[in-house]
Amino acid sequence: MAIPQNIKDEMKARRRDFHKYPESGWAEFRTTAIAAEILEKIGWKVRFAKDFIDPDEVMGYNVVPQKERTRAISQGADKKTLAKIGAYTGLAATLDTGRKGPVTVFRFDIDCVETEEAHDAEHLPEREGFSSVNPGWMHACGHDGHAAVGLALAEMLMRKKDGLRGKIRLLFQPAEEGVRGGYAMAMAGVADDADYFIAMHLGLGKPTGSVSGGTGGFLCSTKFDADFRGIGAHAGGEPERGKNALLAAAAAAVNMHAISPHSGGATRVNVGVLNAGEGRNVVPPNAHMKIETRGESAELAAYVYAKAKEVIYGAAQMYDVDVSISKQGETITAESDRKLAALIMSAAEGAEGVTLLEEYRSMAGSDDACWLMRRVQEHGGLAAYVGIGASTAAGHHNNRFDFDEEAMPIALEVLLNSATLLNGTGGTPAVLDN
Repeated sequence: MAIPQNIKDEMKARRRDFHKYPESGWAEFRTTAIAAEILEKIGWKVRFAKDFIDPDEVMGYNVVPQKERTRAISQGADKKTLAKIGAYTGLAATLDTGRKGPVTVFRFDIDCVETEEAHDAEHLPEREGFSSVNPGWMHACGHDGHAAVGLALAEMLMRKKDGLRGKIRLLFQPAEEGVRGGYAMAMAGVADDADYFIAMHLGLGKPTGSVSGGTGGFLCSTKFDADFRGIGAHAGGEPERGKNALLAAAAAAVNMHAISPHSGGATRVNVGVLNAGEGRNVVPPNAHMKIETRGESAELAAYVYAKAKEVIYGAAQMYDVDVSISKQGETITAESDRKLAALIMSAAEGAEGVTLLEEYRSMAGSDDACWLMRRVQEHGGLAAYVGIGASTAAGHHNNRFDFDEEAMPIALEVLLNSATLLNGTGGTPAVLDN
């Protein structure tokens, strides 16, 4: 089925709307409410995250729900829909065809990056009037496009319902940045019955027109905070009475970046935030750090995380301050199933605008879709992570990031064709029987 122009136009408009009103992890109340309204209106059965997520499985929840709901209402979210959401954002929507067949699950992440967007005329979102209005929050990774593609897919699948079998479920997942939401959704079992699971990402360093059917090589990652607590003192009159938390944190930051590489494979460490002190004439009594470590295997991830903690505790001891470490997020590695990747390649071959196909690629990043992929695979299903190339104005997580919107119709058609092959009334594709 060709993608109608009105669907393409609506998808672009929604992407720009989500871009203008970005929401950080676990704060995506407006995005969730808008998605729910659209899905319910066209006939999908919607379940909100509060109805299936176990609070004990939630990592990195640092929002005040009422504050974020108030903001969401001021930015156009419906009050009645917001009342249904509860404390946890995100949702699962299901289309049951009523005919026996496989369960296929698609995942779309919806949160933004915590960075300040560029606001000059050279930046297209600013020039076109849809740059972020929420300070410190920006869709700098393409999740605004993911959400828009997911909603367009829901509309197209509903139009094709009479030619489908089984069930199709769409997960609109919160808190991918900081790898927090995927674990909670996976542990909730929302994909346990999946025969097929597909996640998608726009960009990833590939130009518009390229499609990767399967991705692997994801780095395991741990996100954590460190809080140093010293003693404040007059920096001129009684400096010896102080205990300098800033110096302890600075020493930790420098030395974490000097952790030895490992002969077993790639590791990463990054101190993304260091806030410390109270005034220029006060010995700093506090410091807060946001840190991440990564490794290409569980063992390497454990190695670099353990070394980072050793450095932090050592720096605290050296400066005679206290420190506490709190884990904020975590994800594992995963591999795409080659059979499902091959089917996605078949789905991409006839898609308008596709100029380059690769069945598999390795990515040196992390994504908490890996929790869902592994969960599906452990329950006997197949999983794939699809890369949809999109030319970008700057790299992911840069404050000038923007992607070519012509990639969205390609993503939509590839996913729609994949769903048709998997859940079409013609039966199981030969590539999956081999």
